[in-house]
Parts: sequence; C-alpha cells; structure tokens
Amino acid sequence: MKLKISAIGNSAGIILPKELLARLRLEKGDELYVLETPDGIRLTTFDPVFAAQMEVAEKIMRDDRDLLRKLAQ
Repeated sequence: MKLKISAIGNSAGIILPKELLARLRLEKGDELYVLETPDGIRLTTFDPVFAAQMEVAEKIMRDDRDLLRKLAQ
C-alpha cells in the first residue's frame, strides 16, 4: 500500500485509509509505535517497552506470590 505525506498544519503526516485501520483494528485516538528494524521502519500497535515492563511484573508476581497474598490481606 502506498501512502502520501501531506501537510497537516505546520507538520507533515500520513492519512491511513479506513481499510488499513480496520485490518490493524485501530480507531481514531489509538496509538501506533514506530520501530526501527534492520529492514526499515515498522509501525505496530505493540508497545515493546510496556511488554518488557509486564514481563518484569509477571516475574515478580510469580516469585513473590506468597508475599503479595499477605500484603493483599
């Protein structure tokens, strides 16, 4: 799919066609993340920083399950 860069106020941007938004399951106001890869630029709805933070949180919850239960009481 080819997209054109357009002027938006004093900035530049691209407009995503509704078919692409539907395929990506995006709506107005949703966020996209830009990742630089060896093959170029990748747009994704996946937040790699948040995913890494969740991995740490899940490890803590597994390792300290008993302590977290006591704190919840």
